[in-house]
Amino acid sequence: MQPSSYKNPYRDKNIGEISDDLIGQTLRLAGFINTKRDHGGLLFIELRDHYGQIQCVIDCSHENFSILESLRIESSISIEGVLEQRSSDTINANIALGYVELKISKVNVLTSAEVLPFSINSDESYPEDLRLKYRYLDLRNDKLHQRMITRSKIIHSFRERMIELGFIEIQTPILTASSPEGARDFLVPSRMYPGKFYALPQAPQQFKQLLMIANYDKYFQIAPCFRDEDTRADRIFEFYQIDYEMAYATNEEVWEVSEYVIGNTFKDFADKDFQVDEFPFTRMTYDEAMRDYGSDKPDLRNPIKLKDVTEVFVDSSFSIFSKIAKNKGKILAIPAPKAFGKSRSWFDDLNKWARDNGMPGLGYVLWDDTSAKGPIAKFLSQDEMDKLFNICGLSMRDAVFFVAGNSSVVYPNAAKSRDKVAQELDIIDAKSYRFCWIYDFPFFEINDENKLDFAHNPFSMPQGKIEDLVEIMKNGSIKDKISLKALQYDLVCNGYEISSGGVRNHRPDLLLQAFESVGYEREEVQSKFSAILSAYKYGAPPHAGAAPGIDRIIMLLTQEPNLREVIAFPISQKGQDLMMGSPSKPTDIQLKELNLMIKNKK
Repeated sequence: MQPSSYKNPYRDKNIGEISDDLIGQTLRLAGFINTKRDHGGLLFIELRDHYGQIQCVIDCSHENFSILESLRIESSISIEGVLEQRSSDTINANIALGYVELKISKVNVLTSAEVLPFSINSDESYPEDLRLKYRYLDLRNDKLHQRMITRSKIIHSFRERMIELGFIEIQTPILTASSPEGARDFLVPSRMYPGKFYALPQAPQQFKQLLMIANYDKYFQIAPCFRDEDTRADRIFEFYQIDYEMAYATNEEVWEVSEYVIGNTFKDFADKDFQVDEFPFTRMTYDEAMRDYGSDKPDLRNPIKLKDVTEVFVDSSFSIFSKIAKNKGKILAIPAPKAFGKSRSWFDDLNKWARDNGMPGLGYVLWDDTSAKGPIAKFLSQDEMDKLFNICGLSMRDAVFFVAGNSSVVYPNAAKSRDKVAQELDIIDAKSYRFCWIYDFPFFEINDENKLDFAHNPFSMPQGKIEDLVEIMKNGSIKDKISLKALQYDLVCNGYEISSGGVRNHRPDLLLQAFESVGYEREEVQSKFSAILSAYKYGAPPHAGAAPGIDRIIMLLTQEPNLREVIAFPISQKGQDLMMGSPSKPTDIQLKELNLMIKNKK
């Protein structure tokens, strides 16, 4: 900034600007009263602003002593005084300016605080709803305050790296048309067109593809996205992503960009004692991920891999598993290294955990130095036991747990059990960030209504020759369509999906056929996606992209398990903004302007 003759009436320095060469000078500072301590004839005040904290002191004989003494914590004040060196025995090494203090000569009370609904700088835990109702106070908490600063720095680094790689930033509309992205849309009624609605974007999917068609080779934006889904710790209505797209690109080029931007961001912002994977990151197909981890979001910090031991139990005398195996179900094993020393209650507690999580239980076999034990061991012959031991790659003094059932339940149950067993054995590498690309997702799936549906992003390109794909889409059987793989990929870190992307379907004939395959009428597809289908007629380059989730990345980097702790003004678990009072009822005038009427549910 250029030097200015303007003199700020509240402060001439912020606390972060205070340095050794200002000792002995008169300063004017402004901020909140962080703490107060009355030491007889002296009142010590810790002043806090955005940039830091400093101790200030006033003598009881001073005319402003009573003013400061009467103020509550978190009142906003402007003070003036001389910056002095603190004596060696009073230095506070816990704060940056612990070696100086301001001797107060003037006080200006800007606003006086009322009694606080909760203590701001306390380790005490308060109900989330209370904190969200007074979020502006909660954000004064130093831990949360620092997270917001870290968030700003991370987003800035994302933006710098994207520009460095030749991407240009373009903003896309917030009010747009509804588009199938796998979740419910938030709808906004139109006043000018009664009975019609805008939709808030679940993602800028079509717009970024249209930018590729419009000859913008590399696009990105820090994009707000909206999905009307049930909230949970790692998912809320409104979130932000680094949305980017590249023309004439393949998945390999997108992966390189993602690894450079995200990998370096983790290296820059991870705690110093954390290990960050080098890139290129691990790659595995969807089928491999499900086989080894039971999930398409595997946590690679956990070294346990699942093993399919269905063949061991087909003809065994353990009738429960034998019946499942003969009815095309699966029995998956979860090796538990060096579990022999665990008590019987440890195994019983895991079994109870499984029952509490909707599973029949968690049977096991345990080896000592010579033989196998456990509730299932007596049902297996020596040959079956040997086969089990070899398939699972076990050693003596290991154990193995079992999850059984059809494919729809056995994999998610095995994935949860794998994580639980590793936690109980304390073998998860907690101080690392482990990444992997999951690719070759199914293009189609059978949904809960037993109908063909898109398994992932409907705008992805299916794998195969174009002419073969058009034929399968048009005339292929359900089995043919289910066998198709998508040029779709996710980036996973420590068990969280942090980015999703794909090579886009840039062929209008194939895109139409894909939507028709899941039950859309051609006229409906042409109506819903008229812009992109029309644009495809005028030459569309092959293009690909991805969209890393900013909130989840920050959540991981700050080691915070809840997204609400890394967002300035989040909604509650129940989908409410308790601070602003939304959602709220519209007035009769608003409803009339929008030509709407609220029909009460019976």
